[in-house]
Amino acid sequence: MKRKMIAIVSVAALLAAPAAFAAEGTVTGAAGGAVTGAVVGGPVGAAVGGVAGAIVGTVIAPPTEVRQYVVEAPPPAAPAPVATQVTVGSTLPDTVVVYQVPDYPAYEYTIIDGHRVIVDAETRQVVEIID
Repeated sequence: MKRKMIAIVSVAALLAAPAAFAAEGTVTGAAGGAVTGAVVGGPVGAAVGGVAGAIVGTVIAPPTEVRQYVVEAPPPAAPAPVATQVTVGSTLPDTVVVYQVPDYPAYEYTIIDGHRVIVDAETRQVVEIID
């Protein structure tokens, strides 16, 4: 049984290697999902967890113009206080004030802990964190 699980996890890791050139969130999501699935549900759980993690981990990068606007925009008067760690793919709480990106209604931004954060306007999911 242990050999089967090791073999399946090894194959999953080899299959995920080419995806390293894809979006970082997808790879991270797939790997995390596969490991969690293997722990919870064994080999079948690893396969299901890998697919689910890849879907959840996929975040589409915003257009270059959105990133440029967010980098050059003057900082908001009051920085956004957030009690939890903010990562790409996480959802911002409703208490965080976000600002519209002109000409791009699908994106908003805020500044958290000195980092400019681009957010999906519809879901409030963090799309990119700019250092």
